[in-house]
Amino acid sequence: MNPRTTATALGLALLPLLALTACGSGGAPGTTAVGAQASPAPTEDPVAAVRTVDSIAALLPADVRKSGTVRVGSSIGDPPSAYYPNGSDQPPAGLDIDLADAAAKVLGVKLDRQEASFESILPSLGSGKYDVGTGNFGVTTERLKRIDFVTYINDGQGFAVRKGSTALKGKVTDLTQLCGLTVGTSAGTTFEATLEAEKGVCAKAGKKPYDVKVYSEDAAIVTALQQGRIDVVMSTINGLRHQASRPAARTTFLGEYRRLDVGFAFKKGSPLTKAFQAAVNELIEDGTYAKILDKWGTTASAIDASRINPPEHR
Repeated sequence: MNPRTTATALGLALLPLLALTACGSGGAPGTTAVGAQASPAPTEDPVAAVRTVDSIAALLPADVRKSGTVRVGSSIGDPPSAYYPNGSDQPPAGLDIDLADAAAKVLGVKLDRQEASFESILPSLGSGKYDVGTGNFGVTTERLKRIDFVTYINDGQGFAVRKGSTALKGKVTDLTQLCGLTVGTSAGTTFEATLEAEKGVCAKAGKKPYDVKVYSEDAAIVTALQQGRIDVVMSTINGLRHQASRPAARTTFLGEYRRLDVGFAFKKGSPLTKAFQAAVNELIEDGTYAKILDKWGTTASAIDASRINPPEHR
């Protein structure tokens, strides 16, 4: 979710871009952020009522219909996207989990969900290890060269500070507002790429550069923020908003910086995209989609219709 400059402007190499999460809120497999460990999943189950739609299932390739299984590379990080309620001994829950499960039911297939680090999923689609990837993956110009997307929400990039902090006041609309501050973000994400690529804005403005601290686990970012080792966090809009709602996190969400379409990811030319698009649109039309977003507090990220490979937001 992604307030960074466009991938073209960043001039990043394609492979590193494919490893970025673009809105990425993933952590290391099996880890959860502060406030997430004690977070039970909401009890509503809008997915339970979803039924197979034969005309949509018929859009699947014959081999998938025969096997009845779709392999999913799934990044499990933090709520509301995907996380482990009450710890890793529970099945994963979250917006990505419910939407993937609901789409699979429309298509009449089972998901072989395999947890993976978010930076490994997009490259693994190309190798054929997974049929589809979930991990709050944003649609970017560079990714569209090698990855196909079927959109299901509109998220983006944002910032947060620890509660009571005076380091930043109000919404961040320009990265020069970060000058002189220490910014924490997740490793291998477009947030990191944005911050590193745009470091020169402070010098151009005659200000002290901002410092970037990169962490492999989101829980470590929150801890660093609480302990004053960083001043501000750059991450996903939905993730930061949810985090700020958890008293244990003690953070304040500073608002949206840039919006980005998010979707199921497929290798380029995958025959699964039309079927998944039709499944998402079915969920939108029958009301299941709205119920899932309401369950996870993400109604502000709703889309009117799923699209295949929309252009990156500018």
